[in-house]
Amino acid sequence: MKKITLFGATGRVGKEILNFLLSDGYSVTALVRSPEKIITSPNLRIIKGDATTFKDVELAISDSDAVVSALNTDGQQTLSLATPNMIEAMVANNITRIITIGTAGILQSRLQPELFRFQSTESRRRTTRAAEEHLAAFNMLKSSPLKWTIICPTYLPDGELTKQYRYSADFLPLDGKEISVEDTAHFAYDQLFKEEFVYKRVGICY
Repeated sequence: MKKITLFGATGRVGKEILNFLLSDGYSVTALVRSPEKIITSPNLRIIKGDATTFKDVELAISDSDAVVSALNTDGQQTLSLATPNMIEAMVANNITRIITIGTAGILQSRLQPELFRFQSTESRRRTTRAAEEHLAAFNMLKSSPLKWTIICPTYLPDGELTKQYRYSADFLPLDGKEISVEDTAHFAYDQLFKEEFVYKRVGICY
């Protein structure tokens, strides 16, 4: 695996994932709306475009071995519009592995396992709009032929890279309260090279 396409490279988690990829010598293609917000590197190919536009997505992934998406909801329908573009373009180009950043809201509730956390009493969010967008993306990936993994952090402050965190398939580890942007990015990057959590959401926290 030498060539990675990264979506959301100018976001908080995306920037950190990009740093990991470039530091380890991978060739990265980043599709961004604002190229001036991204670093430059000999191993980085920057495409100005929008993940909600299929032709831009197809161009970005056409020569890749795997895809990482750190797109957020952007206060709009970015995820539910971009995810089917990624799926279609990946299938057309015979690319199967995708890692995405989700939210702990779409993990199963420990108190009410039949519900997602954002639907249960575990959630303290006043609005469910962002979680519903992430849920739409999860459902699309789940019904696709791709080998997907969704990293689902809880409260996500800027912090430091510790590489010391807890994680669990489909549920948030017990009493998990937060996880740094840096450690979330590290775990997402690490999963590119493992298959332990293929077809899984992964809750991550300290």
